[in-house]
Formats: sequence, C-alpha cells, structure tokens
Amino acid sequence: MSERAAEGDGSPSTDLVLLPADPTARVYRAERRVRLGDADPTGRLRLDAAARYLHDVSNDDSGDSGLVDDGSWVVRRTELDVLVPARMMERVALATWCGGTGARWAERRVSIEGHRGGRIEANALWVYVDLATMLPKRLDPSFLQLYGTAAAGRTITSRLVLDPTPSAAADRRPWPLRRTDLDVLGHVNNAAYWAAVEEVLAERPALAAGPHRATLEFAKPIEPGDHVEMAWAWTDGALSLWLQVGGTTHATAVIAPR
Repeated sequence: MSERAAEGDGSPSTDLVLLPADPTARVYRAERRVRLGDADPTGRLRLDAAARYLHDVSNDDSGDSGLVDDGSWVVRRTELDVLVPARMMERVALATWCGGTGARWAERRVSIEGHRGGRIEANALWVYVDLATMLPKRLDPSFLQLYGTAAAGRTITSRLVLDPTPSAAADRRPWPLRRTDLDVLGHVNNAAYWAAVEEVLAERPALAAGPHRATLEFAKPIEPGDHVEMAWAWTDGALSLWLQVGGTTHATAVIAPR
C-alpha cells in the first residue's frame, strides 16, 4: 500500500478500542516471531519493525476478506502503545479488527501479545482513495457490511493533531533516502519514517525500553529524489520529530513515556 496521506476533518480518539464484544465481528489473527532484522542492539522490537507487522497483518486480512474493490488504503496516522516491548525471538500473536469508520476512512486496531509478556496496542487511521485521482472516496457498502459489526457504530475522524512546526531549538540533520525505503508504488514506505524515529530514540534508550506511546502522522508523501531534513527536540522526556522537504513538514512524530 502507498503511505500517501489524504485530507479529512475532525479529531482522533485518544482511547484504544478493545476486542469487539460481538462474537460475530470479524477479527483476523496471525503470528510472527521477532527476528534478528526486527530487533535493535538491545533485543527490543523496533518501532519500524512493529509498523511492518501492522501492515503485513492488515494486508493479509484484506486479502483474506474476499472483498473486491477499485480503491486503495493510505495511512494518515499510526499510534503504537508499547506497554511492554517485545524482545528478540519472542513469538507474538496479532489480532486485527475495525475500530471505527468515517465517510471515507476507517480505523484499524491491531493487538500484539508476546509469549514472554510483550504487548503493543496499536491503531492506524487509513483513508480510502480512488487510485486514479488519489482523492478520498466513500467507503464501499460491502466493506461496511463485513467490518461494520466490529466498528459497532463508532465514528472516527481524520484531522491531524500533532504540531507540524518544529521547535525553534530543534536539532537538524539531513535524512537521505535509500532505495530500500521505497514501496512497489515508488513512495517512501511507512516503516521508513519510523526508522528516522528510531535513529533519534537511540540518544535516550530508556524511553524506548519502558512503556511509551509513539504517534506518527503523515501530512504529505515523501517521494524519490526529495531532500529530506530531520528536526527533533526533547521536552520533559518526550521526543518530537519532524521530517521536512524544502521547509514543509511531511511527517510529525511524538514519542512520550506512558
């Protein structure tokens, strides 16, 4: 999937939705093991790797659903509540379901639980777009019929809420793009944005080692050939990070202790 952002209205929920109460609601399940390429030098499951898990199980659910449509889903915001970081070689069970819907977007919840106690609760706001125009389009009735029970009538909105303006005291450095950052559509993959976050988190490893909430919002896509500048600042133990092209913020992240 492309990670191109789309415009929307309203504000997001700050609470994660638990597993659907209705036993007939669609919940898709999968398993992974935290491998060598997923872990940082301490053995912690990195945020970019967790984001890949989210995308993989989401794509697997979509493929298994049997729905046929001419649109695509693009991510607008991802929240990772890392309650207990998963560790190297830990087996993790993933469950995903629809946490809510809007006219042209939907929230996907993913719960990750490890057999050694790792736990991450995540939600991602995905906007449904027309592939020809990349503009938001209304959700198909077949989608609502399949996923609506899990959403249970919960309405969500897609307005971005993080401050896109870097702090005046922010540190800055170039963030060169790599060929491996691109997806099959030629756009920078969502997990590559999280790699930038991981780079700065290494300055204060205690934050990532404990319970924390990581939020990443996508305002504009980063394209091949863009000259990206990363800005970041620490405030009261929390990290704020911005990825900019030509002075315009394309993505904003905040990572704070829980």
